[in-house]
Amino acid sequence: MEGFTYTNIFETKGIEYVIILSFFAILVPFWLFMSRKVKKTAEAGKTAGFLSANSLKIPQGVFFSKFHTWAHLLTNGEARVGLDDLLIHFTGDVNFDHVKNPGENVKKGEVLTIINHNGKNLRIMSPISGEIRRTNSNLGENPGLLKDDPYRQGWIYTIKPTNWKSETNSYYLAEEATYWAKQELLRFKDFLSVSVQKYMPEPSGVVLQDGGELIDAPLAELPQEVWQDFQNKFLS
Repeated sequence: MEGFTYTNIFETKGIEYVIILSFFAILVPFWLFMSRKVKKTAEAGKTAGFLSANSLKIPQGVFFSKFHTWAHLLTNGEARVGLDDLLIHFTGDVNFDHVKNPGENVKKGEVLTIINHNGKNLRIMSPISGEIRRTNSNLGENPGLLKDDPYRQGWIYTIKPTNWKSETNSYYLAEEATYWAKQELLRFKDFLSVSVQKYMPEPSGVVLQDGGELIDAPLAELPQEVWQDFQNKFLS
């Protein structure tokens, strides 16, 4: 056939180009995969032990009060209540001293329970009014639920609300809750810069890591005086 020339690449250097192209076809996807994996590992390592807005759990169907408690209405008409994830990140691991017991009534803003860490404590206010129905006995056996799963398995009480609609009307929900939590984190950093300086001459090594990042559970290593200041500024 005129105008047609057949070239056997195995008799030329064409086979070398095929090998090179095949090599890059394998190498490039592998390199992209490893780059993403290394980047994710580096980011995880960078944020480990830090307290930032990205580390917070903020479910979109839960009502958040300014007292850093939350309430979620169940289908049986009872509401689960607990501590928000941000407060847990502030304090670290805590134990409970229940002020209210099943069968008792509680009013919104009334002390519901007291959390403590190595003798330092905070009074936790109820986000709603109603009758106490149950306490979460699983927290006694596995207190880590409070940090690992605060909105499902880490609830503290169930309450039969008496005025749910009006009492939750001003609470934060969905995108508003996310924005509020971020603002609270910024407010907390400002709070530390003032309160800690009053009681600790060199606080940076206690509440900050290298680069000025806030450590996780910064209140855990701070004195009771700072906890009291925190109570007055954030929980009362």
